[in-house]
Amino acid sequence: MPLFLCLLAGSAAADSWKLKPGDTPFAQSELEALPGQSFRFFDGGESQYGSGGAYAYTYSAENGGGTAWGTYRIVEDGSICVAFTNGFGRCDMFVRNGSRIILITENGERFPVR
Repeated sequence: MPLFLCLLAGSAAADSWKLKPGDTPFAQSELEALPGQSFRFFDGGESQYGSGGAYAYTYSAENGGGTAWGTYRIVEDGSICVAFTNGFGRCDMFVRNGSRIILITENGERFPVR
């Protein structure tokens, strides 16, 4: 999953996120609890949110391995924007839909969390 291919262009407006019926964006309390959490995706990649805004995405061996480092910030609309050390960036939104957590990219791609 190429998590750093989009240039950081700021956060999309809250109403522009391509939510589906049943999607509930993370509450402010869930966003504030991100430091120390990691999310593993079905392709084997893993996002890690550290203290002080540190961020890392580790690719699965099947996707070339390696880690993309950066920093994250929580935006007013509830999205999370990452600025990678390689100059790329992206904004995503975590939602709950039933018992599933899903990461949604600005262009509407959906990546369920294991």
